[in-house]
Amino acid sequence: MAWRRRRAALVAFARDYARHRSGLVGLAILVAISAVALTAPLFVDESGLSITQAPGAPYEPPGWRYPLGTDNFGRSVLDLVVWGARVSLSVGFLATFVSVALGTLVGVTAGHFGSHGGLGGRVVSTVLMRVTDWFLVLPTLVLAVALAAVLPRGVGTIVLAIGLTVWPPTARLVRAQTLAVEARPYVERARALGGGHAHVMLWHVLPNVMPVVLAQTTLLVATSIIAESTLSFLGMGDPATVSWGGVLEAARNAGAISAGIWWYMIPPGLAIAAVALSFTLCGRAVESVLNPREVR
Repeated sequence: MAWRRRRAALVAFARDYARHRSGLVGLAILVAISAVALTAPLFVDESGLSITQAPGAPYEPPGWRYPLGTDNFGRSVLDLVVWGARVSLSVGFLATFVSVALGTLVGVTAGHFGSHGGLGGRVVSTVLMRVTDWFLVLPTLVLAVALAAVLPRGVGTIVLAIGLTVWPPTARLVRAQTLAVEARPYVERARALGGGHAHVMLWHVLPNVMPVVLAQTTLLVATSIIAESTLSFLGMGDPATVSWGGVLEAARNAGAISAGIWWYMIPPGLAIAAVALSFTLCGRAVESVLNPREVR
C-alpha cells in the first residue's frame, strides 16, 4: 500500500510538472549539460588541458579545428568549458547538499523544540535562530571569501565555504514549515501515544517538510554554482582543476578582456548563465507543483 501510494504520488508529480513548459525547458538543458559533463572523458583528451601539452597555437579564433578557439596557451576553449562542467556541477551539488542538510537540521530542531520543548527547548530554539540571523545578515560572498582564504585551497574548501554560508534561508524556511506541521492533529496523536522528540521529528515532521526542502534545493544549486564561479574568478579556487570560474579568471589574467579575445570569455559565462537559469526554472516549477498557492 505504501509503495503504491508513493508511485501514485510520483506519477501525479510528473504529470503536474509536465504542465510547466519553462520547467521542461530547464530540465532538458540540465539533462543535456549533465550528459555532456558525464561523458566528457570519452571525447576530451585530458592531456590537452595541460598548459605544457596544449595542441594549438595561442589565441586561435573559432574555426573548424577549434569551434570555440583557443586560450593563451593554445588549449581548446570548448574542451575547457566541457571539462569545467564536471567541476562546477559537482561543487554546486555538493555545496547545496551541505547547505540544505545544515539548514534542514537547524530548522527542524528549532521549530520542534520551540513549539514543544518546554523552557529548555525554547532556549535552544532561540539560540539557533539568533545564530541563523547572524549568518543571514553577514555578506555571503565576503564570508565565503574569508573561509576560502584561511583554509587550504581546493575543491573541498570551496564546497565548505559555500555550504557554510548559504544555509540560513533554508533554516528559516524549514523552521516555518516545521511549526505548521507541529500543529497538525496526527503529530499531537503521535506525541500522546508516547512518541519522543526523535520519533516525531524523523517520522512525522521531516517527511512533511521534504517537499519544501526539495524546492529549495533546486534553487540553491544555481546559487552554489554562481558562488563557485565567483570564488574561482577571484582566485580562491584550485588552480590545478578546470572550472568555469577558473577559465574566466585565467582569461582575465591573460588580458583577454582588453585584447578583445571574446571567445575566451563568453563561452564559460554563457555556460554559467545557462545552468543557473535552468536550475531556477526547474526550482520554480517544482515549487509551483508542491506549493501552488505560494507561487504567483
